[in-house]
Amino acid sequence: MEIKNKRGVCVMHLSKLKRFGYALAILGLGLTLTACGKKSSENDKVTISILQSKVESNKALKSIAKTYQKKHPNVEFKIQSIGGGTDYNPVLKTRISSGNAPTIFSLLGPADVIQFKKYAADLNGTKLAKLANKGTLDTVTDGGKVYGYPYNVEGYGFVYNKEVFEKAGIKPEELTTPDKFQEAVKQIDSKKDELGLDAVFATPGKEAWVFSDHLANLYLGQEFNGNSLKLYKSKSMKFTANQEMKDMLDLEMKYSVKPVMQVDYTSQVNKNFSEKKVAMVQQGNWIYSTIEGIDKDFANNGVGMMTIPVKGQEGKLPVGTSNYWAINNKKSDKEQKAAQDFLTWLYTSKEGKDLVVNKLHYVPAYKGYSDFKMPDALSQQVFNASQSGKVIGWSFPGYTGTPWDQNTMQPALQKYMSGKADWDQTVKTATDGWKKQQAEN
Repeated sequence: MEIKNKRGVCVMHLSKLKRFGYALAILGLGLTLTACGKKSSENDKVTISILQSKVESNKALKSIAKTYQKKHPNVEFKIQSIGGGTDYNPVLKTRISSGNAPTIFSLLGPADVIQFKKYAADLNGTKLAKLANKGTLDTVTDGGKVYGYPYNVEGYGFVYNKEVFEKAGIKPEELTTPDKFQEAVKQIDSKKDELGLDAVFATPGKEAWVFSDHLANLYLGQEFNGNSLKLYKSKSMKFTANQEMKDMLDLEMKYSVKPVMQVDYTSQVNKNFSEKKVAMVQQGNWIYSTIEGIDKDFANNGVGMMTIPVKGQEGKLPVGTSNYWAINNKKSDKEQKAAQDFLTWLYTSKEGKDLVVNKLHYVPAYKGYSDFKMPDALSQQVFNASQSGKVIGWSFPGYTGTPWDQNTMQPALQKYMSGKADWDQTVKTATDGWKKQQAEN
């Protein structure tokens, strides 16, 4: 019989030494020490695989994983980031069907919740769910269950080069109406040679989501009051403000680097804007990290973001959440707990919060960040807008992830942008397609 001393160290009673002999005692001692020693470190190892949809966060997220591992050496990470021209959902579906499903994956809105909820753990009642800002969980809540944690709060508009606007004598904050904005665009275009520009915009015709989601949200989303659930449940859409969207899209294409249909996300953000070849791009605060990686000084001191001028929504910035962390409920309890611990650490610990704000450049979607200042001008503008209430809601997550977005709206817009369809055809294709999809659901 083995016993332990007061410090918990395993020992062998002396009577056993006498009873079994020294040779047997030595063998027994070795076995006993192995039995009551610590478990093999291999048993404590756990791998968290992450498949996430913000490609611009890839580098920072991998760095954060290494930071976490320093205090949690038993945790290993495998991180894959999908975006920038590659659709996320098909990759997730392939990973799931092939038996290589990730521990943590992204949900992009209510359509994804319906599609993937059988793989997503119910997070209702968890620490992070309780700390999430009001309204940020609405799109991932179904039947009283919460299927995701918000990545962050984001905003988008026209990200612009401050120096170009100053030299052109234009004040971005005054461009609150479509007419004023159009005049400014023409003014910059007339001076593009002396300003060292190739064009006013870099309009990414290859990235249809920039227009089907972000631009359409401002016009198509008006009848749904910026509410994604309302849109998602609607059987039809009127798209009454479609002409205003056409005017803005035409403006972006006319004064863009050419050919528009060959411009992708990388060309738009990395090559043209970050290298100061264009005055502005239609994008959001998430592009800061990309700009910083190319020109840190420009990212920190040379960029700003203005609102996209929309009638009746003057001075308001589209702010919302469209990316959520889901935890795979098909994984072992150990793996799910490790994933939960990591995400909770990231958004609630002192070290994690600092990384969220200053490494990922996320505008927090959780309580407990009142003492933080956003580290870059783009994120600070989103934070200010969300605090002031001067925002336009995000309705587009109501169709992101549905077949209508990828198979109807995006191709229809690209046909229009490439001159293969007129605008009336585009609007009809969009509205008829939505009605057909919703009737089948």
